[in-house]
Amino acid sequence: MTIRKMLLASAAIACAAMPVSAFADTSAKKIALSNNYAGNSWRQAMLTSWGKVTGEAVKSGIVAAADPFTTAENQATEQAAQIQNMILQGYDAIVLNAASPTALNGAVKEACDAGITVVSFDGIVTEPCAWRIAVNFKEMGRSEVEYLSKKIPGGGNLLEIRGLAGVFVDDEISAGIHEGVKQFPQFKVVGSVHGDWAQDVAQKAVAGILPSLPDIVGVVTQGGDGYGAAQAIAATDRKMPTIIMGNREDELKWWKEQKEAKGYETMSVSIAPGVSTLAFWVAQQILDGKQVKKDLVVPFLRIDQDNLETNLANTQAGGVANVEYTQADAIKVIEQAK
Repeated sequence: MTIRKMLLASAAIACAAMPVSAFADTSAKKIALSNNYAGNSWRQAMLTSWGKVTGEAVKSGIVAAADPFTTAENQATEQAAQIQNMILQGYDAIVLNAASPTALNGAVKEACDAGITVVSFDGIVTEPCAWRIAVNFKEMGRSEVEYLSKKIPGGGNLLEIRGLAGVFVDDEISAGIHEGVKQFPQFKVVGSVHGDWAQDVAQKAVAGILPSLPDIVGVVTQGGDGYGAAQAIAATDRKMPTIIMGNREDELKWWKEQKEAKGYETMSVSIAPGVSTLAFWVAQQILDGKQVKKDLVVPFLRIDQDNLETNLANTQAGGVANVEYTQADAIKVIEQAK
């Protein structure tokens, strides 16, 4: 099964193919991407997907512009100022990957009051006037512990690697992991560090905490940190635990090497970076007059032992396992949510 089929299976609808013709002309509409962070491979892949898909949409005359903007620092105050500039620049819609679920609500409300459509994704906002597109991050975290409970029934100690502090996604995945530990109490989280969803940061953080930890049987992660954790542990005399991966190419490559050499087993899970393109098409559909539910949920992408090689072969070097959405895909997701 292809990555596209896996991601869209939950959004399939039992009807004939739907037309993608617009209700109204959006060719004069301008859409902006407000992104709070670009310091890891997931964010870089997200921006690449945005540029690829929206570039074609602009070239085809579907919209007039789809400009991406990234703040220099992961600060809500800086992103709020960025959104206010977008309001002044006359954008018709803002697609938002937010630094905070609540701190940007004031700026988002200003945009809505100015008649601007705001669609948040990945890092979503709680302001009621905005739309939200996300995976069930809490379930993603819980599923990691469930996987470990089947692989290591006797349980043991876990190291948790978190993402960017203060970001909605980090909080939700971590909450899911701890729910999983409550559900499977044979496991215990004995250490927690922030890896910022970046391999180099995760490697340093894990290397720093390892000397203080007892033996660990597993590492639960958020994506972008599995390979860094493996490198830090490999530099010690510890037995390599089961490290949950996050769909990055370097993680999948390392996993494949270990699988072939030692029969190493794990799983990998993350949201596809191309969700930015789904958010773009949802914004375009709203501008087009479609009625869209405020909260849309898309499935996370999981890679297992038996489909590792296929997914790795389809993942760009230095990139992330991904899918990019079409207008037709967005219409299916919108219709499924009704």
